[in-house]
Amino acid sequence: MVKKVVLAYSGGVDTSVCIPFLKNEYGIENVIAFAADLGQGDELDAIRDKALLAGASESLVGDLIQPFIKDFAFQAIRANALYEGRYPLSTALARPLIAKHLVDVARKLGADAVAHGCTGKGNDQVRFDLAIATLAPDLKVLTPAREWGMSREETIAYGEKYGISAPVSKKSPYSIDLNLLGRSVEAGPLEDPFVCPPEEVFDITSSIEEAPDQPEDILIGFEEGNPVSINGVSLDPVELMRKANLIAGIHGFGRIDMIENRVVGIKSREIYETPGLLLLIRAHQELESLTLPVDVIRTKQMLEIKWAELVYQGLWFSALKDAIDGFFDRTQNDVNGFVKIRLFKGNATIIGRKSNTSLYVSNMSTYGSDDNFKHNAAEGFIYIWGLPNRLWAMRKKQKNK
Repeated sequence: MVKKVVLAYSGGVDTSVCIPFLKNEYGIENVIAFAADLGQGDELDAIRDKALLAGASESLVGDLIQPFIKDFAFQAIRANALYEGRYPLSTALARPLIAKHLVDVARKLGADAVAHGCTGKGNDQVRFDLAIATLAPDLKVLTPAREWGMSREETIAYGEKYGISAPVSKKSPYSIDLNLLGRSVEAGPLEDPFVCPPEEVFDITSSIEEAPDQPEDILIGFEEGNPVSINGVSLDPVELMRKANLIAGIHGFGRIDMIENRVVGIKSREIYETPGLLLLIRAHQELESLTLPVDVIRTKQMLEIKWAELVYQGLWFSALKDAIDGFFDRTQNDVNGFVKIRLFKGNATIIGRKSNTSLYVSNMSTYGSDDNFKHNAAEGFIYIWGLPNRLWAMRKKQKNK
């Protein structure tokens, strides 16, 4: 019999309704709400109060901003992580961190179980369940929103019986997730993949029309694969992410509109705003092109696809991801230097790069008078390189006689 449960709480409809539902339908006396501060702004005081009004015995907020950027976002940057080549995992990266602290709170307070408000159609249920099962297989995981069988309208009505106001209205029908890495928006008119997203769904990026009419060049510095400065000013991870978001967002960079393949097998239309994270990944990719050997780059590119899939699919705490992390860590020792990017009207164009660990050797690449490349070595190289192809062609020709 569960007597005390720690609920991952966001302040939305489902997690708010989970509180009276756990108390009244599951018979749990002590429901503790845990909200994670991931840099989403000053709404957390209201979220804390809302949980108490909904019937939570305690309402806790954990400041997770620093580890979120340093230990999760920066890993994604070093991995050039783009799910399906486009989505930089701004929401997915938060879930294993929340799950870890959910477990920690449960252990500290002696809870019998943890709970979340994810539905049966989303990705987050997978991410939470797998993370918790890995970190604390003995803890029971309660998933009321996956089990109560209520429609959206019925869920809202259930909550209203216990004084829970619904944040979603006919005027604003969107489901929004926000943290320091960006915003994800879905539902409402966006469920028609042919409908152009109305400007009202965007909040942290300018439209092309409203973006500045003059370009802005910025310089991003890296040390061992981690971004450390913008325009020559050293910044801590959180300050740097905020600065990157601001600069890129002003110029309308970082909007993504995609059809995404969810873990549960369905496709969904997602709108993302990830200006800073996408900008830093692009800069990091460019610096790697200057500092890593070609075979390392090509091997890493294959592993980057798998890394992004693992994180998206909820396998942050997995043996394969841990092994890939080890490879990535080794590759980043020489990823040091600066990348210059021009921001203009939704675009981020690389216009320069330099590094003291660069593999670009000017007197080997130049066509000028100081060229040291051994041109006469090319003939023998080409002969050996093309030999298997010539032998294959000769055999094919003989066979066709």
